[in-house]
Amino acid sequence: MKKQAANAEEFDRIFDEGKEDILDYLDLDAAVVRPPMNETRRVNVDFPEWMVQGLDAAASRLAINRQAVIKIWIADRLKQENLA
Repeated sequence: MKKQAANAEEFDRIFDEGKEDILDYLDLDAAVVRPPMNETRRVNVDFPEWMVQGLDAAASRLAINRQAVIKIWIADRLKQENLA
């Protein structure tokens, strides 16, 4: 039976303590294998202030940083367009 951590902080604590197998907390059936295109490239994009404010609001709500929001949203759109 899969265990469920109450939140990310609890999961991190369990991992950091190393006393328990974290695989019991993971849904490996939902895991996605990504192609080995791990090389990163830096790109610069200028956004209007209203977009930056929206990105920051989303980042705060999701408890991630602005860059992560941008990456997730672009990846989702590329998948939607069958380009990823």
